[in-house]
Parts: sequence; structure tokens; C-alpha cells
Amino acid sequence: MYTTGRVIAVKGYHTKWQAPEEHRESAEYIEAGARITLGQAVYDRRTALGISQTELARRAGTTQTVISRLEGGAVTPTLPLLHRLAGALEGELNLKITGTSTHAEFPLAS
Repeated sequence: MYTTGRVIAVKGYHTKWQAPEEHRESAEYIEAGARITLGQAVYDRRTALGISQTELARRAGTTQTVISRLEGGAVTPTLPLLHRLAGALEGELNLKITGTSTHAEFPLAS
């Protein structure tokens, strides 16, 4: 589970990064944090399932390049892609978005 917003450091697939305080309120910073949060959730679920980016792309009806860019936080996915990813990752995607933060996770099956 990953959350952005007033968090200074992000750990996981992405390297640890920090931004000056004055940048953290900008729309660009918040949007980048949301993309990184979602990308990390996709990466975590994909690796937990033990599948490659290529296999996830096949299951989701897209390309490996799209998956790579999504996991790297370089692309904002469409709602149809999010639906396909949830199915391809054999679960549900929980998103909570506020004006300044994003929370994304694929809960573990019980």
C-alpha cells in the first residue's frame, strides 16, 4: 500500500526522492506522486503474482512498453486500462484520491 501527498520520501520500485517544500503543493507534483503511487501498486501486484511485464501486457490487452511506463510513473492510465489491469492482476484496485493525495493498492486475497 502506498500513499502520496505530504510524504517526503517514496520507497519501493522507485528510488527514494525528495522535493523542496514549496514544490509539494504544485499540481504537477501531486500528479506525479499519483502516477508513481499507482505504478508502484501495479509493480508490487505483478511481482507478487510472479509475472513479467510482457505477460501482464498480454493479459491487459496492451504493450509491454505501456506497462513499463505505467510502473515507472511516466503515464497516466485511462479508466478502461485500469479496469483491464485489475482483471489481469487477478484482483481489485482500490484507489482513494483527494485534492492533495492518492492511495492505491491491490489488496491481498483472503
